[in-house]
Amino acid sequence: MKVLFLPEVVNQFLELAEVLYEKGYLGFKDAAIQYSESLFRDIHDRLPIKVKRGAPAYYAKYGKDLYYSAFRKNKHTTWYVFYSVHQVNGETVYLVRHLTNNHIAAQRGV
Repeated sequence: MKVLFLPEVVNQFLELAEVLYEKGYLGFKDAAIQYSESLFRDIHDRLPIKVKRGAPAYYAKYGKDLYYSAFRKNKHTTWYVFYSVHQVNGETVYLVRHLTNNHIAAQRGV
């Protein structure tokens, strides 16, 4: 099994560290970078074993036949990972297409 990320999702992780620090969610830049890296590693390592659900219609703009899985990072924030699953040369490939959290997704029906 492989977990791959679209380039725009990789950019979301890079931007996440900046936002967490600049908006004061995390007081130190190193802590913001560690949070973002930890989330990336968690998704990369655990996505294939997470419960997957069909994505709500709103998220179809990120791809066809999408699923999503939830990653709870703390008591206030759950991250939602939207992805498609493909078979490539007999191997299952998870392609991460979008990332959001409960603060944003609640407005869109996840």
